Amino acid sequence: MENRARIGDVWVRGIEIDESSRCLHYRSSLDIVAIRHYCCGDWYACIHCHAQIAKHEAKVWPLARFDTHAVLCGGCGRTLSINEYLECASTCPHCQVSFNPGCSLHHHLYFEQSTRD
Repeated sequence: MENRARIGDVWVRGIEIDESSRCLHYRSSLDIVAIRHYCCGDWYACIHCHAQIAKHEAKVWPLARFDTHAVLCGGCGRTLSINEYLECASTCPHCQVSFNPGCSLHHHLYFEQSTRD
């Protein structure tokens, strides 16, 4: 069931989302990152929630827009630029809470990959 959670100043959409942005698909204590989707500008708990709720296909953030704040920490509610997130070693630079390191396996679903990756 779709619902929304207000985390900091952001409304995050998802399926069975909680107050830290965990959803039906990702529920571990480390799954506390939400992503603003490039295609629509809406915040979702994960790519699967976007696929189930949005009426369009997801698009990845282009490298030229990696300075955009498009990642939300569900621990402190602060946003990170894509560059900050990709360089943070799975730890929020604001509150030091740990993110799921396995999320790096899904970066290609959200962020354009450089040719050197």
